[in-house]
Amino acid sequence: MAEIIQKDGTWIFDGDALRLTPGRDKNVSLLRKTLGELTVPLGALAGISFEQGRKSGRLRLRLRDGADPLLQATGGKLAEPNDPYQLTVESDRYGVAEYLVDEVRNALLLDEVPSGPVDGYLLPGPALPLSVSAGDGTASFDGEHVRLEWNWKTEDAKAAAGVRSLALGDITGVEWHPSAGLENGCLRFTVRGAGTKAPPKYDPNSVELWGFKKDPLMALVAAAVQVRLPHPAAAVSSPEPVKEPAPVAEADHDALLRRLRELGELHKSGVLTDDEFALAKQAVLKRM
Repeated sequence: MAEIIQKDGTWIFDGDALRLTPGRDKNVSLLRKTLGELTVPLGALAGISFEQGRKSGRLRLRLRDGADPLLQATGGKLAEPNDPYQLTVESDRYGVAEYLVDEVRNALLLDEVPSGPVDGYLLPGPALPLSVSAGDGTASFDGEHVRLEWNWKTEDAKAAAGVRSLALGDITGVEWHPSAGLENGCLRFTVRGAGTKAPPKYDPNSVELWGFKKDPLMALVAAAVQVRLPHPAAAVSSPEPVKEPAPVAEADHDALLRRLRELGELHKSGVLTDDEFALAKQAVLKRM
């Protein structure tokens, strides 16, 4: 077993999985503290690295595409302090970090874990029920329904729609975007039959985010919904239905009959051998 304990958190590897526990230090992000301990199975890992710095280093996990609903819902846009798959390492613990990296890499090699994408989530997503207030509203999820409630900062046109209750079966997609520069972020749900998306400020299926401390917590709601939706790889990997051959049109059928008569005459006259006639006849019959 390999273990590293830091103010930023604790990582423990037992050969089958990595257990990631956020630290209690004041610099640990609210998202990581709320998300709590994560158990990452070895099969979900694509790699691990350690980067040294003058005062501190950083451990980084790389997960296989499609393994984690949180990364799927956020599109990899979580900022460094909120990324649960990174750990700040103090300079006097560099040797321990390197030992952990070696142990994980050796296990990946021995188990022949592929680094490619997966077709099903290997992490369970955040615990439920879940409720987060940020931006212009509150998003709650109990596993069956998403409830969106608005506050005094919500645009009147959006608030006029009232409290939204979205059944999980009506949700076809979810995404979380952080605010960047002058552009606000959002938690957005794609709902069956909802039509064209409006800007989050006016979209009754979106919570607009303005870059405050609790914004990343909305990513947990997105992940909790994401893990209960069909995996993105399912549509790609599912085989296309076999199409039945289209029936031969009546005119084509008559043409094929004429072709059979022509082949028969060519055979009788000796132009076609028995074998040639049989092959040609079989090809025409397959088209009928």
